[in-house]
Amino acid sequence: MFTRQFPTTRDVSFWFLFGDELLLVPLVLLPSRDSNVSSLGERRRMGRSSLFVLNICLFCTCAASPPNFVLLFADDLGFGDLGSYGHPSSLTPNLDRLAAEGLRFTDFYCTSPVCSPSRASLLTGRYQTRSGIYPGVLYPGSIGGLPLNETTIAEVLKPLGYATAAIGKWHLGFGDKGMFLPTKQGFDHFLGIPYSHDMGPCWNLTCFPPDVKCFGTCDLGTVTVPLMQNEVIKQQPVNFLKLEEAYSDFATNFITTSANKKQPFFLYYPSHHTHYPQYAGLGAAGKSLRGPYGDALLEFDNTVGNLLKTLEKTGVIKNTLVFFTSDNGPELMRMSRGGNSGCLKCGKGTTYEGGMREPAIAYWPGTIKPGVTHELASTLDILPTIAGLAGAQLPKVMLDGVDMTEILVNQGKSKRETMIFYPTDPSEMYGLFALRLGKYKAHFYTRGATHSSTTPDSDCSVFAVLKPHDPPLIFDLEADPSENYPLTLKGKPDLQNLLEKIKNVKNQFEASMVFGESQISKGTNPNLAPCCNPQCSPKPSCCHC
Repeated sequence: MFTRQFPTTRDVSFWFLFGDELLLVPLVLLPSRDSNVSSLGERRRMGRSSLFVLNICLFCTCAASPPNFVLLFADDLGFGDLGSYGHPSSLTPNLDRLAAEGLRFTDFYCTSPVCSPSRASLLTGRYQTRSGIYPGVLYPGSIGGLPLNETTIAEVLKPLGYATAAIGKWHLGFGDKGMFLPTKQGFDHFLGIPYSHDMGPCWNLTCFPPDVKCFGTCDLGTVTVPLMQNEVIKQQPVNFLKLEEAYSDFATNFITTSANKKQPFFLYYPSHHTHYPQYAGLGAAGKSLRGPYGDALLEFDNTVGNLLKTLEKTGVIKNTLVFFTSDNGPELMRMSRGGNSGCLKCGKGTTYEGGMREPAIAYWPGTIKPGVTHELASTLDILPTIAGLAGAQLPKVMLDGVDMTEILVNQGKSKRETMIFYPTDPSEMYGLFALRLGKYKAHFYTRGATHSSTTPDSDCSVFAVLKPHDPPLIFDLEADPSENYPLTLKGKPDLQNLLEKIKNVKNQFEASMVFGESQISKGTNPNLAPCCNPQCSPKPSCCHC
């Protein structure tokens, strides 16, 4: 049971979970002070109604099981990479099933065009500038990480008795003695790599059977990639060919154990797929139509299928919200091995649509009806939505996310009117690069990126240097999602008025933004890189187990 209080009355709406249905029921508990209800008898009757409603609420609260949450987070997946988003040769039957039977978003955004900042915003509901996860990304020897005083989704749910687990790519810091690992941020269990899987020797090799080249003799000054279970290195270097199988087994066991205990759970699966260099085990290698990228995507999709089967087998699928999206756009510099942004402009590393608009799907049988929504939403909104559905308290900090329940349950309107676009290296000097208000997007600065080079569009290349725009470039994203045709402001009073409104929103937002201390600017210390044999010598070559 979840409540919503209206500001000027004592009218209350309740979210009731009746069996498999989540319903919004408007109820009047007591008259407001300025109401016309004056007779004592009528007030007594309303008082009795209030007691009756309270009893219903208590009954529903006791009878209904708290919902479970599975959060799937792909890596460097483009807007056009899934079959359900128009790719002609991707094999993603399980993700396509989620899209067909769930709610597919067309206007869903991450907060950064690179990994670490995007993940920080997802888990905290706050722009990365507040938590200090900027500029760029964290590395194996990074001194900083996601500050421990930031509140993650897992920490929001823990007071309600939720079991919590993270598997896959953490990339929010390792630090001194693993101080920034998931187990320090609200997760009971962790199996994964503490940073990006390409941050190890021979990141440019391939890792697909039968031609297995996962490691080599280059970059010997770097520790090999470790697989960690909770705070212990289980394997170094990780066996990439068996990694997805390990993740799938760990996740399905976690779901099964939680369901058997009748304990609500939160499973966070930030996958390494489809970040370059891709890899895949025997179950997917060579079995897609898209080469290495498609094989990696297929392997991820297979794990999604295993999770769905486990939810069905344990009988909790109708009490579980499954949400899927990606951390940022495709790394187009890798060409066919970098992903596809569909009709959107540029990709990873840029504040164009291809860098930050993501595929997103919400799936909850019996609660979320199949369909497509064009409402504006963001990874920022996942924390407040989960908190609202679980009945959890929100962190007592400045949140940038809004509750999406109305979109999910009723395919209603979004509470979000704006989306902010920060570059990979945000600063108070430049502020935001772009802002979306409704269907319009204004670029105050544009810049290409190495990650999006090699495309025919010169705006995407690293050679497209920082360029200010005054007045800003304004695009109608409904008519021109590719951002090809900036609107002409001259002689159009309506667009002039729009520009003034955009500027006001920009000024208000930037006045509210307090930049946290940059965690990434604290630098790196090679001695902090994870080693399974910390006393060994010489490092890093001795870090094998």
